[in-house]
Amino acid sequence: MTTAQDLDVTPTPLALLLLGREADPSSERGVDCPGDLPAPSDPGLVERARAAKERLGEKVFVLGHHYQRDEVIQFADVTGDSFKLAQQAAARPEAEFIVFCGVHFMAESADILTTDAQAVVLPDLAAGCSMADMATAEQVAECWDVLTEAGVADATVPVSYMNSSADIKAFTGRHGGTICTSSNAERALEWAFAQREAGAGKVLFLPDQHLGRNTAIRDLGLAPGDCVVYNPHRPNGGLTAEQLREAKMILWRGHCSVHGRFSLDSVNEVRERIPGVNVLVHPECKHEVVSAADQVGSTEHIIKALDAAPAGSKWAVGTELNLVRRLAKRHPDKEIVFLDRTVCFCSTMNRIDLPHLVWALESLADGKLVNRIEVDKETGHFAELALERMLALP
Repeated sequence: MTTAQDLDVTPTPLALLLLGREADPSSERGVDCPGDLPAPSDPGLVERARAAKERLGEKVFVLGHHYQRDEVIQFADVTGDSFKLAQQAAARPEAEFIVFCGVHFMAESADILTTDAQAVVLPDLAAGCSMADMATAEQVAECWDVLTEAGVADATVPVSYMNSSADIKAFTGRHGGTICTSSNAERALEWAFAQREAGAGKVLFLPDQHLGRNTAIRDLGLAPGDCVVYNPHRPNGGLTAEQLREAKMILWRGHCSVHGRFSLDSVNEVRERIPGVNVLVHPECKHEVVSAADQVGSTEHIIKALDAAPAGSKWAVGTELNLVRRLAKRHPDKEIVFLDRTVCFCSTMNRIDLPHLVWALESLADGKLVNRIEVDKETGHFAELALERMLALP
């Protein structure tokens, strides 16, 4: 089995805490379950999960995001990125229960795209997303007021990353915008700029500033000076009306806690340590990291690139460690290492562990619906409008 040490990374005390190997009850914000979780040391967890899933049969459909632990991903009927999984949920109307092994915003998207007769279950309600949490409905509404006062709201089209709450997707739908993924962000931005008079349009990109900046500069050819960052914690976002009028891209001050940690030093260090290495990173990384990489692409792109890479090739991958470990194990004929020397799991993804999955499946098998994720009708309606605009992109 590939270990963190095999990938040249060293677990830190914080990493051990987030992986559940240590505990700090005074700081964790976990959510109590209406019942006792199985002990993580229970040797029968795998068999219990398998038995509960078999009892449920076709009534349950388990989705697993690429960043999930191996112990969880083994029970997924489909694995993928957030949007692929939401699509797969919508394509299974016969499944009464959709158990989403991912994070909260993903389960919301699945609920929006599935039927009223289906229930979406998140095994641990504390599995959120720090990036999605960086843009609240109140903050974004205030931002729109700032744009209105500056006289640029009518020229602005919101584009929201899939990694956002249902409230932010609904805001986007109400204001004529679209959702994007890391693989179609370029098309989404082209569409958004085309909605306004040539040269006069602007985009409010939510909530990941790095994906927005990288797409605008690398793919659309905009200059760094065309981008400004709106900070929701400062008056007027920390920007003047003139800056807003001159900008083409208004980037929300948000980021991924995993991809945001990779640095130019990480790239330079791995090139010195592994001659001939190919650096492959996710577009949620900082612009200087993306600029220094050999390849940039979404989670699905990263998987396909490594699957297609020749034997003996060397790769340093800048994305979540669970996925990098899985790819290294899948391709023992290639040298695949984590871009950073320090462990960086997605802490909220790792909240979905085998005890929570077993508890959710056994509860459903016993006729108890737990941890259901529901988006209210109005929010779901406008969020779905934004998602439909994305699906209609050429």
